[in-house]
Amino acid sequence: MTTLVGLVGWRGMVGSVLMERMSAERDFDLIEPLFFSTSNAGGTAPAQAKNETKLQNAFDIEQLKRCDIIITAQGGDYTTEVFPKLRAAGWAGHWIDAASTLRMNDDAVIVLDPVNMPVIKNALAAGGRNWVGGNCTVSCMLMGVGALYKAGLVEWMSTQTYQAASGGGAQHMRELLTQYGTLNAAVKPLLDDPKSAILEIDRQVIAKQRSLSAEETANFGVPLGGSLIPWIDRDLGNGQSKEEWKGMAETNKILGSDNIPVDGFCVRVGAMRCHSQALTFKLKKDVPLADVEAMIRADNEWVQYVPNTREETLKHLTPVAVTGTMTIPVGRLRKLAMGPEYLGAFTIGDQLLWGAAEPLRRMLRILLDR
Repeated sequence: MTTLVGLVGWRGMVGSVLMERMSAERDFDLIEPLFFSTSNAGGTAPAQAKNETKLQNAFDIEQLKRCDIIITAQGGDYTTEVFPKLRAAGWAGHWIDAASTLRMNDDAVIVLDPVNMPVIKNALAAGGRNWVGGNCTVSCMLMGVGALYKAGLVEWMSTQTYQAASGGGAQHMRELLTQYGTLNAAVKPLLDDPKSAILEIDRQVIAKQRSLSAEETANFGVPLGGSLIPWIDRDLGNGQSKEEWKGMAETNKILGSDNIPVDGFCVRVGAMRCHSQALTFKLKKDVPLADVEAMIRADNEWVQYVPNTREETLKHLTPVAVTGTMTIPVGRLRKLAMGPEYLGAFTIGDQLLWGAAEPLRRMLRILLDR
């Protein structure tokens, strides 16, 4: 009997990437998809539909209960409203969720199977049914350097992130590009004149940035184009942002480990959809750099070791090189001046692939392959 899989939020940004990946990997060949909508119930389902050609109401608990598995990328508000009602109604299926709502619940597993397959298998054996995608920066980081954690080598890690606009959502990406266009238009006559003074161009650009309207900064709250924002998510009141808190909390939950200290600063930059991170490790012992490199190379099929040279770094270790690919490059690997146990690295990942959609898709396949 074919597994009935409900899909919610499949038209949004993460959902669209998920649909692309499921189609590319022929996941739809293995399931009977049932598509839900929060706004267009009764409409026509997408081309991937088989027997169920109409969109179902995403708030209809009885329709949701039909599903063996539900994958949702509809967001946290939807999960908060629907998930408890569905469980209370007796639904015992598997819930796979991109939202952060359930992430830290004791009965939920943050799924990143190339890193934590043993944790997933243990949860399945214990009857686990709640599977949640992790924070995008944490997932991409662990895909790159998870080998060091698996080997028990990490005493602590500090991360400084360079996070893309896509982490905020589709409207944030649009706002960034609009700001770039606005800044360019403000000085285009001067840019077109090779004799114009760059300091005058700079003065006009900063004047335009500082005068952007509330509408032009509605999503980020301040200008991002030509700037950066050293705060992401809520203020926890202790000097730390929620995004920075997630680094330690989610890394340890994904790994099923004790509290390995992870901290740093999360910064929004003007990239589109790749999150980059500069990592500093304190290892438990001095490990030769060649051994560290070999561990990273061998960890999974998506990690790409980038030799620590200027040429290779510029070619492979940029958001432009990585966007839209499954590759997780790790480069700038070197011992730091603080001592032989201190290791530096730089890694990048597509926030919409390994940072969001791919772990969900792979969790579906794990369930289907049981």
